[in-house]
Amino acid sequence: MSGAFFPPAWATSAPGPWLQPVRQAAQQPPAQPRVALHVAGHAVGSVVQGFFEEIGLQRMMDKRWQLYFQEHPQQPAWYLDVAPEDATAALNAVAAALRTAGRCGPWRDEQLAVPNPQGDVVATVERGAVRVLGIATRAVHLVGVAPDGRMWVQQRSHTKPNNPGMWDTLMGGMVSAQDTLPEALARETWEEAGLEVDQLHRVAHGGYVEFSRPSREGGGVGFMRERIDWFQAVVPEGMEPANQDGEVERFELLQNGPLLHRLEQGLFTPEAALVIAGYCGW
Repeated sequence: MSGAFFPPAWATSAPGPWLQPVRQAAQQPPAQPRVALHVAGHAVGSVVQGFFEEIGLQRMMDKRWQLYFQEHPQQPAWYLDVAPEDATAALNAVAAALRTAGRCGPWRDEQLAVPNPQGDVVATVERGAVRVLGIATRAVHLVGVAPDGRMWVQQRSHTKPNNPGMWDTLMGGMVSAQDTLPEALARETWEEAGLEVDQLHRVAHGGYVEFSRPSREGGGVGFMRERIDWFQAVVPEGMEPANQDGEVERFELLQNGPLLHRLEQGLFTPEAALVIAGYCGW
């Protein structure tokens, strides 16, 4: 991928008062005290204090895996004591138990990478469990503009579990366990917008934004930790996005005025708002 960063000329002015609250909302402490979760000797996430005991997770787990709580003066923690090669199977057993208890996020049959604090992938786990388990995730967004500088945006389907009906960048999606960033960019761009990345112009990595905030998943016990890498590209004249996976209500091509108005009105998802702010150099 090549290209240069090309913020729009109209973005040279200050963004207005809407941006600071969005940034503050993206960085919040947990709503409830959380306890660290270790898997195969690695710190990978956290759970709300008392949550595993509340749902009786230890009794629901496959007897092959040992899950136990250990008190420490500095940092108590839950330990899923398994060999490294069993970490994925054990974590997915936890996810299945959460689903049985009705305390999981939307089940997607999609595996996401489970990194340790150094960024090494130590396992994979069902996407629906990552927020409840406080596992860090990766996502990718694409800011797509027309040759004249107008921006392509999408309205999320009204049936999506998160932020239904809100406005988003041209594409936004998770990086699955088997994806590299370029692979996730290509796959999600096709699924959401029906566009081939190699047919777009001036494709370039623009930057990233990070989120750390409470999540409603699992009955309000989730915690979102996510890095969103965003890319930019020019959608050639005569090429229009067309959704392929049923997760987009519609696309629009916006001038700067309507775009800024929707940002000011809070009609974009927080993720999209911060990505667009990054694209504008704010």
